[in-house]
Amino acid sequence: MSGTTMEPMSAPETSKGLASGSLGVWAIVFFVMSAAAPLTVVASGAPLTVYLAGIGGPGAMLAAGVVLMLFASGFTAMTRYVRDAGAFYAYTTEGLGAPVGSGAAALTTYGYTALLLGFYGFVAFFAQMTAADLFGIDLPWIVWAVLIAAFIGFLGYRQVDMGAKVLAVLLTAEVALLAVLSLAVLIQGSPEPLTLAPFDPSNWLTAEGAGGLFVLGFGAYIGFEGTAIYAEEARNPERTIPRATYIAIGFLGVFYAFTFYCFIAAFGMDGVVAAAQGDFESLPFVWADEYLGTLALKVLQVLIVTSFVACLIAFHNACSRYLFSQGRSGLLPAVLGKAHPKHHSPYVGSLALTALSVAALLLTQVVGWDPYLDLGLLAYGTGVVSIVAAQALCAIAVLAFFGRDRRGHSPLRVVVAPVLAVAGLVTGLYLILTNFVVVTGYTGTVNTVLMLLPAVAFASGVAWYAIRRPGSVAAAAEARAHEEDTVA
Repeated sequence: MSGTTMEPMSAPETSKGLASGSLGVWAIVFFVMSAAAPLTVVASGAPLTVYLAGIGGPGAMLAAGVVLMLFASGFTAMTRYVRDAGAFYAYTTEGLGAPVGSGAAALTTYGYTALLLGFYGFVAFFAQMTAADLFGIDLPWIVWAVLIAAFIGFLGYRQVDMGAKVLAVLLTAEVALLAVLSLAVLIQGSPEPLTLAPFDPSNWLTAEGAGGLFVLGFGAYIGFEGTAIYAEEARNPERTIPRATYIAIGFLGVFYAFTFYCFIAAFGMDGVVAAAQGDFESLPFVWADEYLGTLALKVLQVLIVTSFVACLIAFHNACSRYLFSQGRSGLLPAVLGKAHPKHHSPYVGSLALTALSVAALLLTQVVGWDPYLDLGLLAYGTGVVSIVAAQALCAIAVLAFFGRDRRGHSPLRVVVAPVLAVAGLVTGLYLILTNFVVVTGYTGTVNTVLMLLPAVAFASGVAWYAIRRPGSVAAAAEARAHEEDTVA
């Protein structure tokens, strides 16, 4: 399949390809951590975990991180043999065959697109509210949404390192605020004695409502798998991609656990549970105001908006590269597989995504939907299901790939860890589906449809390959192999 081989491979840059060697470890880390949007996870997730299941959020965040670290073990081992901007698609193709890989491509593309649209809904809501509250600029949410979409589209059209530089600034700001806010709690003190109760399994594994914790736990890491998407653009990808992946998961796991714990400590182990029974959504703002003052509260409001912008940059880049990979391989129209001759960006896919995003935003406005409740939460919910399912499928593909030949890797890395990852991810997917109301806030038919759409996307991808595209895919793969041989 396009971009895959059974031996260690190099990815030469051509005038038709992406910008090989343009990204280092930290640039890729910024991309994937921005997709995870740590500030928005803490600001929205920390109070919600308390509301749902008490104080077990920190433990659940660490547990989800451990599962994903196990997944990363085999996932990164494949980087040496499979290097393609359509990471899950390419890995699943190599492990489970082209039809299943085509299904994974459709599933992942659907998931990333849904998440992209959901985050546009979120950022539009918060941008309108923040601009009105802090600056007295009261514009309709659709104006902010379209302006932000234009900015995201501009960065997606340009060179990938430009987006990385923007993300570095935005991500550093949000992490710095959370770190200062958390340290303020430890320095100034909690209203109640500090304990390790949030990490006790009885509070995150067996507590009532614990399933809801893992909905948020796995959702909080979505985007980390994007490290492999940038393999074609990474410097020394055999080292860069594994390092970036482990750094991203490790940092997010520890940082989430630490900040969730400090959020709980700010109100007290018992006090936070009582506070969450009221207006739990406002608790992060109360936390900032009480421990750092009004200025920090205002900064928090602004950084929530910029955190969503950073998240949009990351998901736009990821999705445009999936479109690029599928266009190049023949699964989608070949025009999507074109890279810009100067910027080496997947500019056609980027433009298509920008157009789709603006169209969805305008439709939301025309039919009178709420950008947060109707576009944001619903698109986010179905997107989370899609990506966690794609992760589980990819973990199975890793097992199949190395099951045929371990290629010198230890059984612990390419057999044991992936088996545990499959078990953890399938369990996580089950918890997400059985607690889907936690994600969307809706019940009934709406949730059923949203949970089925990822399966429809996967089945459509398999059918598209089997019925209509095998000849085109084979021809595209042969053409690309010839192109790389010529350049090499």
